[in-house]
Amino acid sequence: MRLEDCQEFAERGLIGAARMRAVDRNAVALGLSSLQMMEGAGAALARAALEERPGRVLVLAGPGNNGGDGLVAARYLAGEVEVDVVAVDGAVTPSNAAQLALLARTGLPVHRVRCPSDLPSLEPLFGEADLVIDALLGIGAAPPLREPIATLVAQANASPARVLAADLPTPGCRADRVLAFHRAKTPGAETAGIGIPLEAEICAGPGDLLLLSPRQADAHKGDGGRVLVIGGGPYQGAPYLAALAALRSGADIVLVATPAALPYPDLIRVPLGGERVTEAHLEILLPEVERADAVVIGNGLGAASAGIARALAPSCRRAVFDADALRSPAPVARQTVYTPHAGEFARTFGLRPPENLVERGRAVRSAASDGVVLLKGPVDVVSDGSRVRFNRTGTPAMTVGGTGDVLAGVVGALLCRMPPFEAAVAGAYGAGRAGEAAAGGRLAGLLASDMLTRIPGALFGRSEDA
Repeated sequence: MRLEDCQEFAERGLIGAARMRAVDRNAVALGLSSLQMMEGAGAALARAALEERPGRVLVLAGPGNNGGDGLVAARYLAGEVEVDVVAVDGAVTPSNAAQLALLARTGLPVHRVRCPSDLPSLEPLFGEADLVIDALLGIGAAPPLREPIATLVAQANASPARVLAADLPTPGCRADRVLAFHRAKTPGAETAGIGIPLEAEICAGPGDLLLLSPRQADAHKGDGGRVLVIGGGPYQGAPYLAALAALRSGADIVLVATPAALPYPDLIRVPLGGERVTEAHLEILLPEVERADAVVIGNGLGAASAGIARALAPSCRRAVFDADALRSPAPVARQTVYTPHAGEFARTFGLRPPENLVERGRAVRSAASDGVVLLKGPVDVVSDGSRVRFNRTGTPAMTVGGTGDVLAGVVGALLCRMPPFEAAVAGAYGAGRAGEAAAGGRLAGLLASDMLTRIPGALFGRSEDA
């Protein structure tokens, strides 16, 4: 993929906290360290501060990485203007601690604040400053503010100095100017690049797994979602691969509605009479569809049963349509993900996917009018009709039959807990990582079932292993 050709797929406009965390984590996975990004942010912040032509600057640095940005700015400002630093102690991040240690080498006065009683002596600093840099809290901060940050915000608001916010203002703190890093998080903010590569946004990465909310300690059976897989008959193993993948991806209850009986005690089978799924089974299937958080339809279904997907689609809250369910006109659920390979894409959307990856991205984006499309291939392409994301995980060993069924099950489980586009991106990334782990560097000889035990580690392992 020629990155210089892919600028059109870069996201525009405001970026939310969760997405920014994902981009940051993807950048780290690509080799850009947190300290490098912090250095770039702090240097940009210092340049913006000097544009204000202050005689004296007061830097308010919180204990997180946003505070680290402020500490870097203070280091760059040393020798240029008078600088005072107020640093809030607490659960200081490693990068923040590294910047504090480095700042100590400059000789700048650093006032450590542990509790509100440390604050009265600092009041003169707010009156003397020409510019206050607000680097107290970063993305994801929300009121009510805890002490001593709440009082620092009040002191900044009462100060005659202008306030320059690092990335975004601390909740409740006024800002005369906001310098956002990479992309704006609030309307009206200026932006400064900090070296985050384009790939961190347009390609799936471990950051996309951060959107999977962790299971709470008091979770109950069913909190992870109820998935119904409908398929089988002509091809018996396919729906079971999808169903087992859904279990391994965090779904708590997985049912398989199929004429084919196979012995998997972890799955609940909804028996369907006959040799294939037909509309005669709607009376059985509709109540199960309505109870399911997500439905996966098409695996092993056979061409003769494709119409069942269109019949059930309007009753599905969320659905993944795969394999034989992918035919024109495409079925449409309330929330829909399509997971075609190239041939199924052509059959469903009337266009053979171009070989050129940029043109392929455009084709998938154009096709995604009624739901999210995840086009499988050496590089997967995911679009919701607006955003486009590429996934490069996986291995040639995954060309074996059944790996697509595993992917459909992974996406189905994630769809219980994530929006469709995010579920498709995370599912493609996680399934590819599971395939890589199962193949162990081999380019052939993989079984789709080998991927199943690798899925939990790929999705829920430590971020540095993802």
